Amino acid sequence: MSFFRITLHRSAIGLPERTRGVLAALGLRKRMQTVFHPVEPQFAGMIFKVKELVRVEEVRERLSAGEVRRARTPDAGFYVERAVRRM
Repeated sequence: MSFFRITLHRSAIGLPERTRGVLAALGLRKRMQTVFHPVEPQFAGMIFKVKELVRVEEVRERLSAGEVRRARTPDAGFYVERAVRRM
């Protein structure tokens, strides 16, 4: 079974109540929040209503909150091999 991975990319501030209701029905409250829903027509219709505000990917399995957090964490970038003596 596949899932929609839906991430709220833009804020709903100032948008109509109906649009905010669709986001609430999807379970999205904060920017950059990610939720997973099965690939079904009712979820596809809700996504279509707010397509300008969300990013959607189709994934094979649902990730846990910890796995989503680890995927969003950037690499360390660099590490210190040897400390330099300070003067």
